[in-house]
Amino acid sequence: MSMTLKAILAAGAVMLAAPALAQETDPIAQVEAQEERTERVAQQIWQFAELGYLETRSSGLLIDEVQREGFTVRSGVADIPTAFVAEWGEGGPVIGLLAEFDALPGINQSSSPTRDPVEGKHAGHACGHNLFGAGSLSAAIAIKNWLEATGTPGRVRLYGTPAEEGGSGKVYMARAGLFDDADFVIDWHPADRNSAASRKSLANRSGKFRFRGVSAHAAGAPERGRSALDGVEAMNMMVNMMREHTTMDTRIHYVITEGGAAPNVVPDFAEVFYYVRHSDADEVRALWPRLEAAAKGAAMGTGTEVDWEIIHGNNPTLPLESLQRMMTDKLNALEPIEYSADELEWAATIRESLGEDAPELSQAQTVEEYAVLTGYGSTDVGDVSRAVPTVSVRTATWVPGTAAHSWQAVAASGHSYGAKGTQHAAKAMILAAVELYTNPQLRERAKAEFIAARGEGYVYESLLGDRKPPLDYRR
Repeated sequence: MSMTLKAILAAGAVMLAAPALAQETDPIAQVEAQEERTERVAQQIWQFAELGYLETRSSGLLIDEVQREGFTVRSGVADIPTAFVAEWGEGGPVIGLLAEFDALPGINQSSSPTRDPVEGKHAGHACGHNLFGAGSLSAAIAIKNWLEATGTPGRVRLYGTPAEEGGSGKVYMARAGLFDDADFVIDWHPADRNSAASRKSLANRSGKFRFRGVSAHAAGAPERGRSALDGVEAMNMMVNMMREHTTMDTRIHYVITEGGAAPNVVPDFAEVFYYVRHSDADEVRALWPRLEAAAKGAAMGTGTEVDWEIIHGNNPTLPLESLQRMMTDKLNALEPIEYSADELEWAATIRESLGEDAPELSQAQTVEEYAVLTGYGSTDVGDVSRAVPTVSVRTATWVPGTAAHSWQAVAASGHSYGAKGTQHAAKAMILAAVELYTNPQLRERAKAEFIAARGEGYVYESLLGDRKPPLDYRR
């Protein structure tokens, strides 16, 4: 073969290889390559609809996916069977991604755009955690592939974080030190809009108050009975009066989880489940003894006994403007989500159920302006954000105007409409990760802001105390 022909063939090989190399080093292309995985995994976890600390199949699915991609996995971390940490890479910054996967009890829905409960199903992904897990999985794998293709030093971690809904899985993981050697964490959440606002959440603590009385025939021998339900109701009455004497940011809510089986039997056991929230964790700590005092008074007044168990507790999130502004820029750099005609028709039907003032469908294709906000929900991401600098993003996986914990959210979380918003989140996350791997000035600025925000001499303290994970709280 002549030297000229060899040169021509070599040049041709380089030209053929160039597009493939460009694909491998393009972060967005790496996420787009995961599209089938994103939708498949999201759909499987949506079907499982497993409750907090019971997400055996959901956790196992995510572990199987990352192990096939070469990640090293530690499972059962922090004394939680469904929690895991998966890692790939060496050297450089350590960037973690959070992956939730628990469902909510008492609500379910098919992917139909009209109310359609699934018979026999007792839980649903009304907060989109199936999308959360799938999107973070795809982003982590895409980041791993980008690191490998570009030769960039760094490690990527996927944290499998169970029981966000009232179980505080991440708090136990933070308490166990699993985030201490990470440099940054990237978090996202399904929503009805695209935003990277600096959003501070509320601190909260929950507990189950259990009253015990004496059973008797409610008509034949009422004098022999002491109603545990009376204890619950007396406590609720006192707490409701207490609301008048709390600060404006206070949120208190409860549900009676057990109150008896028959009206003619004085119940000897009753239970009420309480949440207390406030923007300041110290205020939650101050409010909690007042609930305990109400419980004691209710027991004394009704001739019953009471004990209680703290179930979960979350610190407020600690948003860092340097990182949130960076994430806003990444969101704005993305092409808007594109929907098919069928998806838009489906979304229009959902919108009809949201009321006349529901936002236009086009809101899902825009990015909200950067802002500093206080939200009124709570999340165990708050404790992560106090252990390691954390950046968060929300993308439109639900039809604009959809509230979390609604049947409309369940429907979208099981539909291709939600999967497209999930891919959008994965793209924003990989762009943020690339920025953090390659921009030492941003890393230094964010870490300085983090230290200042926590305050001099900061010592982490959870709102859970030293209790073990409540692995049976959803049983």
